Amino acid sequence: MLSYFDLRKGVQFIFEGQPYEVLEFKQMGKSQDVVVAQTRIRNLLNGKVLQKNFHQGDVFEEAEAQKFSAKFLYSHRGKYGFCEEGDPSKRFELSAEQIGDGVNFLKPNAIVEGLKFEGKIVNIILPVKVQLKVTDAPPGVKGDSSKGGIKTVKLETGATVNTPLFVETGDTVEINTETGEYVRRVQ
Repeated sequence: MLSYFDLRKGVQFIFEGQPYEVLEFKQMGKSQDVVVAQTRIRNLLNGKVLQKNFHQGDVFEEAEAQKFSAKFLYSHRGKYGFCEEGDPSKRFELSAEQIGDGVNFLKPNAIVEGLKFEGKIVNIILPVKVQLKVTDAPPGVKGDSSKGGIKTVKLETGATVNTPLFVETGDTVEINTETGEYVRRVQ
């Protein structure tokens, strides 16, 4: 059993009969020494994100989710196709809502972790950092600091991110999939 204090980022638990994953956890003190955990949690079955407060007396069952290695194959009309890495005949599809913001950083043949809950494939977990090629970058004009020395570039997956002015078309950049932010340029 998990207490409210065990609900740290990445922990999976059962809430109202469904599996959830903690995205954010912040502990807040209220009046009369009542401590509350403010969390953002994501339903692993449908991808919906909730803001929820938990109190000291709350206990939860840990979600028994099995992880396996999967490969991203394609996207078509809001559906994303994957297969088990070792067995391409075992295919499955997930919707954009289930995956969440991670869909912006999926490129074909990317290796991800799949999640099974009670024998059913419910979601995937992207690596924390991915390397993607820049397909469109406006020129970085020296002295253009009105935007703090950043510019918006387009990646091979179609996603846009803010990068420093020195990033050019054709460069490979590393992106944090949890925050959607630029990390570094890869040589």
